[in-house]
Amino acid sequence: MPQLNPLHWFNMFMFSWMAFGTILPLKIKNISFPNSPELKGAEKPLTESWAWPWL
Repeated sequence: MPQLNPLHWFNMFMFSWMAFGTILPLKIKNISFPNSPELKGAEKPLTESWAWPWL
């Protein structure tokens, strides 16, 4: 009876759980954090102060 030989189904069982343990966390991480936290530029933007006429 082939189902009593654990070599075939145990290999498939271990391979599938290795895929669940390695590939799926990477996919979940990419969905949870879609943008990498990189600095767009080190320069500060040039902003002018506002002149409030009522002050």
